[in-house]
Amino acid sequence: MAVLFSELLIPGWADGDMIGLSEVTGDISLPCHNSDPELFFDESPARVALAKSLCGTCPMKAACLEAALSRQEPCGVWGGELFVDGQTVIAKRTVGRPRVTPSQANPSQPNPLEVNRLEKLEELGKLEEDEDEAIAS
Repeated sequence: MAVLFSELLIPGWADGDMIGLSEVTGDISLPCHNSDPELFFDESPARVALAKSLCGTCPMKAACLEAALSRQEPCGVWGGELFVDGQTVIAKRTVGRPRVTPSQANPSQPNPLEVNRLEKLEELGKLEEDEDEAIAS
């Protein structure tokens, strides 16, 4: 859900002196202000990595990360770190069930794919032995 800045405005808030971004950041050009904001809240791992890399050159990186941690930001890239549910994470989980690699499988149980392959090889070996016997007789 996106909230427009204009929806947050309170009548009369602009009466008097207004400050802009330049008053807060000075002459510093921040990568997050010069790129697509959606980039920092994207689901794609490649785009999240791009957002993190943009934060790498930012002079406000440490302050941004500290502020995001104190606010427990619910999501997005802040200070070069990815936030999910207020916590920093290495990467977002993808949709679906995680794959089980052979290194994660229970080592006490044989890998069913390997067992099936060995059985097929044994069958082929027996067939070859039978053919050799038939030819010899």
